[in-house]
Amino acid sequence: MTTPELQEAGPARLAAALVESGALTSEWLPAFEAVPRHLFVPATIWPGRAGMNRQDDRVTLDKQPDLWWEAVYRDAPITTQWDDGRFTGPGRGRAPTSSNSMPSMVFSMLDALQVDDRSTVLEIGTGTGWNAALLTHRLGGQNVVSVEVHPDSAQDARNRLALAGLHPTVHVGDGAQGYVPRAPCDRVIATCSVGSVPGAWREQTRTGGIIVTPWGPTYGGEGVVRLTVAGDGSASGPFVGSSAFMRMSAQRKTLPPTWAFLGSGEWPGDGVRSETALSPDDVGDWIHMFAIGVQVPDLFCRVEPGEDGAYRLWLMDTGFTAWATADYAEGSEAFRIVQSGARRLWDELEAAWRWWAGQGCPDFGRFGLTVDGDGDRERVWLDEPGRLVPVISSTCSSSRR
Repeated sequence: MTTPELQEAGPARLAAALVESGALTSEWLPAFEAVPRHLFVPATIWPGRAGMNRQDDRVTLDKQPDLWWEAVYRDAPITTQWDDGRFTGPGRGRAPTSSNSMPSMVFSMLDALQVDDRSTVLEIGTGTGWNAALLTHRLGGQNVVSVEVHPDSAQDARNRLALAGLHPTVHVGDGAQGYVPRAPCDRVIATCSVGSVPGAWREQTRTGGIIVTPWGPTYGGEGVVRLTVAGDGSASGPFVGSSAFMRMSAQRKTLPPTWAFLGSGEWPGDGVRSETALSPDDVGDWIHMFAIGVQVPDLFCRVEPGEDGAYRLWLMDTGFTAWATADYAEGSEAFRIVQSGARRLWDELEAAWRWWAGQGCPDFGRFGLTVDGDGDRERVWLDEPGRLVPVISSTCSSSRR
C-alpha cells in the first residue's frame, strides 16, 4: 500500500484485527476510533515486532512514510526513545526507555482495569500519551492523571493531547510516588513494569480499587497482574497474561558484568564441572524465566553466543556470591555445567524449573500476587492465594518474596 492508502485503511484494518482477537471490546472501540494511534506516535520511531521485545532500525516519517504508517497500524510495539533521549539514531541505542505499546496489550490492560464512566484513574508512565488519550476520551480529563518521569516526554504528550482536544493532568515526577493531590483514585494502571508494587500506589487507591501493572522478577519473564486493594492496605489478584514492558525508572537495576564474577581468572576457574540432561534451550521461554525468577529472586542471566547456534548461558546472583554456566549445542543430549561460589545456581534453576513442570507447566493465568498491608512482603501464588510458590534460595538482604 502507498501512504494515502495506509492512512485510510490502516486504522480500520487494525481495529478489525483487535476486535477479532478479543483485545478491543465494544466499551473501548469508540475511544480507538476517536483517538487514532498516529496522532500519538512521533516522527522518528523504531518499530517493534509482534510478540517480540526487539526493535527494527530507525524509521522517520519524512524519509520513509510508508514504513512509518505500516508500523503505526500494525499490532506491535514502537520504541520512541533510547537511553533516556540521549540516542536519536541512526541505528539503535543501548536501552529503550519509552515506547508506544502494542495495541492488543494496550486494550487488554484497559479492559482488565474494569472502569466505568465515573472512574478516576492514575496512570504511571505517560510515554507518547496514547493510553492517557484513550482513558481521557472514555472518562474525561478531570478523571485522569498521568505521571511521566521525563519532562520532555511529558511536554510532548501534553502537546499531542491538546491537539486532539484532550486535557488530562500530566504530571512530571517519579511514578513510584504516584500523585497525592488526586488521591484516593479508583484505578491505577502502569505502562512500565515493576519488580515490587510501590506502596504509594496502594495507599492512593481506594478500598476495592484496582491496580493493573506489569510485574516480573529480576531473572526475567513478566506478566500483567490485576490487584484489588483491601481495607488493610494489602492488595491481591491474578496475573491476566504475559507482557514485556520497560522497567520503571525508579526500579531499574545495574547488574554486574560477567567478568566481575571471575575476578582476575578465566572461565572455568575453580568451577565444579558436571552434566545435565536438561537443555538450557528448554528453560528459556518467558514463562520459564518467570517461574524460575520468583523462586530464585536474586538470580539473573546473560547469554554468550557461540557458533552454529551454540551458546553459553551464564547464571549469577545479585549478592555477588556465585556463578554458573550451561553450554548448549544443537543435537546434544547432555550439557556441560560449571558452578562456582557459595551456591550451586544451576541446581537451583533446575529445581525451580522442575517444580514448575511438576505443577502441570502452568501459564501466567494460573499465577497470582499478594502484597501485604505494609508492603514488606510480596508473595506469588499458584491457583489460589494460600498456595504459595516456594522460594528456593536468595542472598538478597531484603527479599520481597
